Amino acid sequence: MIIDGSKCKLVGKIKVPGDKSISHRAVILGSIAKGLTVIENILISEDVIKTIDAFKNMGVNIEIMDEKVLIKGVGIHGLKKPNTPIYCGNSGTTMRLLSGLLVGQKFSSILTGDDSLVKRPMDRIIIPLSKMGANIKGVKNKYPPLSIKPTNILTSICYKMPVASAQVKSSILLATLYAKGTTKIIENKITRDHTERMLKLFGANIRCKGNEILMDSENELYGKKLYIPGDISSAAYFIVAALLIKGSHIIIEDVGINPTRAGILSILKKMGGNIIVFNEREINCEPIGDIEVKYSKLRGITIEEDEIGKLIDEVPIIAVAATLAEGRTIIKGVNELKYKESNRIKTITEGLSNMGAYIKILPDRMIIEGVQELKPAFLNSYDDHRIAMALSIAALTAKGSSHINKSECINISYPEFYTTLFKLLQ
Repeated sequence: MIIDGSKCKLVGKIKVPGDKSISHRAVILGSIAKGLTVIENILISEDVIKTIDAFKNMGVNIEIMDEKVLIKGVGIHGLKKPNTPIYCGNSGTTMRLLSGLLVGQKFSSILTGDDSLVKRPMDRIIIPLSKMGANIKGVKNKYPPLSIKPTNILTSICYKMPVASAQVKSSILLATLYAKGTTKIIENKITRDHTERMLKLFGANIRCKGNEILMDSENELYGKKLYIPGDISSAAYFIVAALLIKGSHIIIEDVGINPTRAGILSILKKMGGNIIVFNEREINCEPIGDIEVKYSKLRGITIEEDEIGKLIDEVPIIAVAATLAEGRTIIKGVNELKYKESNRIKTITEGLSNMGAYIKILPDRMIIEGVQELKPAFLNSYDDHRIAMALSIAALTAKGSSHINKSECINISYPEFYTTLFKLLQ
């Protein structure tokens, strides 16, 4: 993709696709609930399709109709042995959440993925699931493919999370549906709570207080009608673009503003961003609102480690904002970015540095010194959708044309990204 940043601004009103995290979870719980689940505004992307295909492979009747999905749930004990290994593609969410679900089944299964996913560590789910009695193994007991075999009994656990990960937490909670007793999870940092909210909506006995989550086993789930809020991670690219490019003024409607996900908004406001959230309401246990954004002169700030859990996916686009903010931005606690679709610390630093940014990487933080402008460059996405989109926004701010290599990887999470972006440009 070639991006020309000469003489452009963003003006208009848009919607972004349904939240990817919530879309995954809606498909998973709808498939193992009793009765019909109808999901509206679901994100139909490569990642979510991998989750849908996984359940079709296990005998669930799922019908896709544009941005609506109908699922005839089979109940928590109604899944069938898949005919082939379950291919998760690039989706770490699919692999980690399904692992928790599959350890409680009476059949064997194998989870595998693409060249990127099989290099991502899965010991963070293997360890707690094994403590529950699961029979799950990986290559070197760490990497996919993951082999899962039936176990005589799963038992609930008390687990203190060693890393902040909503995927690990969710994997344990899904395994608890098939375990004996009450599981207690203690988070070291609060992470996105979509799984907890949706489990409660579907009928699970789950309680959350502070950084502790308790869930009873032997729950029965029941189908629901759901509307998926717009993905704030997808909205973040347009928000930052509007803040950085003079004359910009946009409104993004129906965006999920879950407080465990909306850290990006508070961070950008601290940097001086003119951002207003209005028309706030709640839909199927998830807060939602409209976001108005106007061009602003940003300033550098320090982002503390305990804030990262609420904006882990948005760090690359925050780094873009920081390169053009006045002064220094320090982002602490970024090590988890090494284990995403790419080493995002390395890939975003490389891309922005090629455009003239000054970024220093220390063992536990990124230090970004703001510059007056970025210059066009040839940029490598490393097949990472969030890097491709972040660098596309950076390219919009540069005077001249930049080339984003392997930009088609955005189909993993946001197939219509460039269509929406070019619609706003004036």
